[in-house]
Amino acid sequence: MNYKQAGVDISRAEDALARIRDRVRATKRPEVIGDIGAFGGLFRLTGSDTVLVATTDGVGTKLELARLLDRHEGVGTDLVHHCVNDALAMGAEPLFFLDYFSTSRLDPEIFARVVGAMADACRAQGCALLGGETAEMPGMYAPGSYDLAGFLVGGVARDRIFDPVAVREGDVLIGLPSAGLHTNGYSLARAIVDRVAAREEREARAMLEAPRPELRGGSLGDALLATHRCYLDDVRLLRTAAAVRSIAHLTGGGWEGNLPRALPAGLGAVVKRESWIVPPVFRLLVDWGGVPDTEAFATWNMGIGLVVVVAAGDERPALRALPDAIRIGTVEPARPDGSRVRWA
Repeated sequence: MNYKQAGVDISRAEDALARIRDRVRATKRPEVIGDIGAFGGLFRLTGSDTVLVATTDGVGTKLELARLLDRHEGVGTDLVHHCVNDALAMGAEPLFFLDYFSTSRLDPEIFARVVGAMADACRAQGCALLGGETAEMPGMYAPGSYDLAGFLVGGVARDRIFDPVAVREGDVLIGLPSAGLHTNGYSLARAIVDRVAAREEREARAMLEAPRPELRGGSLGDALLATHRCYLDDVRLLRTAAAVRSIAHLTGGGWEGNLPRALPAGLGAVVKRESWIVPPVFRLLVDWGGVPDTEAFATWNMGIGLVVVVAAGDERPALRALPDAIRIGTVEPARPDGSRVRWA
């Protein structure tokens, strides 16, 4: 299987963005720094060297697994952590968060579980949950379903923004492990589970809840609903030990869709696949779905959630600062074929 067969065509999103890119650019004010395509938008405060960083995202079809297994708290935490990480990729500390919760008919108990978890996650990251919107829209959603979106604003001094322009050939890529799929690639994962369940004539929920030896006795549902890891404390520690050049948060689009966003034009990355062990949940999905390696790495993070670029001289102090950090590759000239991630 591949992501497109599961109903998600990444090229459609690229085409959609291309259609409105010029109209978005036309809204640019003098305070806006940079262009479309970074992990967050930068807005300079007048009379201050502080730059606001704005990010927005959702949880995707991971929500369907939360509904099926009645595990709603995790997706609220996922939403906050995803947005914090995107702002962090620009060098920003989180300031405040807004949420959007929409459903056909509001269930106060589920709402409290989801948004309460958001509040707890915001508090843990020193971020104010400033407000939000709750919408009941009968006919828009199936019974029991809901959708989430989050909007976060962070702040960073202008001279501390992580900028891909600072990256040089020979710089080192430091990978920080993920907790699983985080919040991307769930349409493919769910399609794989549904196909195997149909083939074995079992309910999808039973497949998700069954202990699996491949997952050290844990269930696939537990592995798929593992919380999106927040890297705020990790990057704070890294900044005290090394000069961080740039950061890539590996989300939708996988490696090729995200790592080049942390590199300047003309440079690419060589990544050593054997530098880390791909977690069992990814190996299980690849095996069940017959997913080619190229498709897997273009859809999922495959065990690395954040890639930090540091100068070669800062490699050792960076690795000492974080015991689970891994040297996964280096920066090199981009290849003539246009691909900017080379696997070695």
